[in-house]
Amino acid sequence: MEKLRTFARTHKTVPAWLGSVGMFTDTRTIFLSPVMTRSMYQLQGELHEHLKEFDTGGWAWYRPENWVPHCTVALTKEDDGEAFYRASDLVLREFEKMSGEFTAIGLVKVTFPVEELYTAELSR
Repeated sequence: MEKLRTFARTHKTVPAWLGSVGMFTDTRTIFLSPVMTRSMYQLQGELHEHLKEFDTGGWAWYRPENWVPHCTVALTKEDDGEAFYRASDLVLREFEKMSGEFTAIGLVKVTFPVEELYTAELSR
């Protein structure tokens, strides 16, 4: 946790624009995709480097060269088979592009549902 805290103290918030909807069909996950900027790639690459001693394998889509940035809005893997399609329909009908900023980094346990373990606020 200290390494995340240290990293967050030395990095600033990043402007964010969520511009599209995406899916990981293998986990029946629906997400919003940010419009990527150089500063976002840089932040993720530096974070990955800062925490490299802890990454002994990790999922490919979280590595800098394969990163699929996303903001999960629905995890339906453990729901009935139609939940994914109902959630997809709802998200596709209601989604509107939005802007804001990424203000924190965190550590989660990827389970269903995801368990948030720790969050550190980025500098302003």
